[in-house]
Amino acid sequence: MSSGFDEYSGFDGADEDSLRTERAKARQLRKTRWWQQKSAAGTCYYCEQVVGFKNLTMDHLVPLARGGRSRKDNLVPCCKECNNRKKNMLPLEWEEYLDQQQGRSIP
Repeated sequence: MSSGFDEYSGFDGADEDSLRTERAKARQLRKTRWWQQKSAAGTCYYCEQVVGFKNLTMDHLVPLARGGRSRKDNLVPCCKECNNRKKNMLPLEWEEYLDQQQGRSIP
C-alpha cells in the first residue's frame, strides 16, 4: 500500500506552460478591485513596513516554482526588498531565514 509520499517524490516544480498560465492569472488579479483593496494600505505582508501602494509587488506565499497557484489565498502584497530576499522560499523557510538573520535560535 502506498504511503502517499511516492506520488510527490518525483516533483521538481511546475512546467513552463503551467508557470505561464499562473503568471497570466496573477497579472489579471492585479487589475481587480480585490487586489486594490488588499494593497491599498501600502503595507508589506512580511516586514509590515508602509512602503506605499506603488512600491508593493505581488508575492505568492507558496511560489509558483514550488507548486503554488495564483489564487487569492496564496497572494500577498510585499515590498520589493522582501520579495527579492524571499525568492522561492516556502513560508516556513522564510521564517527560518528571518530568524537566522535576526540571530534567534530555532527550536
